Amino acid sequence: MSGLGRYIVDAVVLDHRSPTALAQAHGISRRWIYKLLERYREGGYAALEPRSRRPHSSATKTCPEVEAEVIQLRTELGEAGHDAGPQTILYHLAERLPTVLSAATVWRILKRHGLITPQPQKRPRSSFVRFVAKLPNETWQVDATPWQLADGRSVEILNFEDDHSRLFLASRAFSTIRAGDVVDTFHSAAREFDLPASLLSDNAAVFTGRSRRGKVLLELELARLGIQHKHSSTYHPQTCGKVERLHQTLKRFLAKQPAPASISDLQRQLDAFRDYYNQRRPHRSLDRQTPAAVFNSRLKARPADTPAPVDHRVRRDKVDRFGKLTLRYLGRLRHIPVGVAHKNRKVRIFVAGADVRVVTEDGELLRALTLDPTRSYQPLAGRWPVHNVLPQACTMS
Repeated sequence: MSGLGRYIVDAVVLDHRSPTALAQAHGISRRWIYKLLERYREGGYAALEPRSRRPHSSATKTCPEVEAEVIQLRTELGEAGHDAGPQTILYHLAERLPTVLSAATVWRILKRHGLITPQPQKRPRSSFVRFVAKLPNETWQVDATPWQLADGRSVEILNFEDDHSRLFLASRAFSTIRAGDVVDTFHSAAREFDLPASLLSDNAAVFTGRSRRGKVLLELELARLGIQHKHSSTYHPQTCGKVERLHQTLKRFLAKQPAPASISDLQRQLDAFRDYYNQRRPHRSLDRQTPAAVFNSRLKARPADTPAPVDHRVRRDKVDRFGKLTLRYLGRLRHIPVGVAHKNRKVRIFVAGADVRVVTEDGELLRALTLDPTRSYQPLAGRWPVHNVLPQACTMS
């Protein structure tokens, strides 16, 4: 357009042609020709170049102080290993400034400062079909993920998450996760948040014994509590997608922290992240609410009232020379003393869940107790009294 403008100006100024004739010949307005001539007289040919229509000032432009705060928050969150997207920045900005911005404005500020990384076109979120539990404690998800200490030792992190609220229920680090560690961590979370109605896990050996045609400690404990145990499909981690996504967020945070020298150091980092994740981090899938706020805003689901079937069995055994018997319960060997006076004596052990009765061949009751699942050695005196009569439920054949 600048070439045509120069031609028009030269035609009028140098050739003394009529602006009206030029307008008719080139299909342009006379007003535009006179405007070109005015700009030429003010600044010469350079003034004929196209000019930006952008306003010189904008009443709605974000002030530099707010922009600086947005950039500072982006830096702080990123260095701490937390999510630093526009929505999260907006959430924390409200704690510092009274200014009301939109997420789009924050995004434009970040883009203007070169802090937005272009990403390939992704599948739209509206195309995903997600399962979300309707109530808190309706379903918990559990999974383990590896990490490394400063000296290169491999450790495992066990995580529990509520499906409905995304509440980070528990996170513990172990050298190697064993069946008892899973149950202990589960009970720790249950003491703080109550028992769930169901638990979803993958098919790892510490979570299920289906591949070995048996049951592990977690399955037995869930059955005892009336909690439904659900398993993900084989080779389909998307079933436990929420806790899998939690692993990614957690590891991004841990990667920004000093490498832990011990499991205790790592545990302190896990505790700090869990507190931030639950209490201070707005979650995109929760309409930018924190998991703790969503978890505490609704009634909680509970385990089914139907009691779990009781494991009934009878076994023959002999008291050892130390006056003890052994019995496997919830995947662990339990030591039950009955007294040295009964050493080498043949007995029958009647088991009904956690209730145990030790009876001699001639019907004498040596001991009746309820097994303490937290102890391997079941003490003889004090908490576990010895009864002198044989309950009617314990009949001899």
